[in-house]
Amino acid sequence: MDTGTGAAMVHALKYEGWHAVARPMARRMARVDWPADVIHERTALVPVPLSRTRRRERGYNQAEHLARALADEWRLPVWTDVLERPRHTKSQVQLTPLERASNVSGAFLVPNRARARLRGAHIVLVDDVITTAATMNAAAQALADGGVRILSCVTFGRAPEPGDRAVSDIDFIRN
Repeated sequence: MDTGTGAAMVHALKYEGWHAVARPMARRMARVDWPADVIHERTALVPVPLSRTRRRERGYNQAEHLARALADEWRLPVWTDVLERPRHTKSQVQLTPLERASNVSGAFLVPNRARARLRGAHIVLVDDVITTAATMNAAAQALADGGVRILSCVTFGRAPEPGDRAVSDIDFIRN
């Protein structure tokens, strides 16, 4: 398991309720170098939603905290009502890539009331970490089915793959 500063920040936000850490994480995310046309046409940020069960357990959605902090950096609205996760899914942590994809397949939907607002929009989907992209892909598919014209994705981090070289915390701070 990665034990660097970035992993500690994700863990603090996601499992320990340290909401204030979302702001420095979002500042880091805001440094992503987007093409000028993408910056100009972004419509809104959409956090990957939690199921009602998971939200009740945790008390908050870490992706929503990141999206709200990122909205301040990018001066964009956050739309939390355009993507829903009506089906509770198992935690992805111990699942294989194939199990992850199956676990979240069809887990997201765009409510009918949101389709007109999404039609033709450029949405930036926000989550804390990407591992196999199963969650992002399932959420993105629902948004595309709901009428989104362009979809970009941004996360704070990427789970390490076997064979990734270790990056010291000083590299993280310097970048």
